[in-house]
Amino acid sequence: MANRIRGAVPLDLGGRRYTLCLTLGALAELEDLLGAGDLTGLAARFTAGRLSARDLIALLGVALRGGGHDLDDAAVAQLPLAGGLEAVTTALEAVLAAAFGEAPGPANPPQGPLSRAGCEVHTS
Repeated sequence: MANRIRGAVPLDLGGRRYTLCLTLGALAELEDLLGAGDLTGLAARFTAGRLSARDLIALLGVALRGGGHDLDDAAVAQLPLAGGLEAVTTALEAVLAAAFGEAPGPANPPQGPLSRAGCEVHTS
């Protein structure tokens, strides 16, 4: 079960519930994977306005591993996008907001770096 106080966010993929969490180790792994150098560089990367699918796989992978799931990035890339990309980006925005100091909730819905990066998906 996701513990939002510790920054854990639930995500359903392919009929399975996962927990996403950006631990300090997960953030260090993400810095390395994306060549960000430090936390400031990592935050700048997410607010720059451009993210690749590879960036999303890396972010989702470290968040899943931080949440206790033993999946490498190859396995993460094969996860079905049940609920669409919007469900994934919304969960990733929430986990990033929790890690960088914005606790999401009804008064503060996720409006994070992935939305600013053009990853928001609208359905109508």
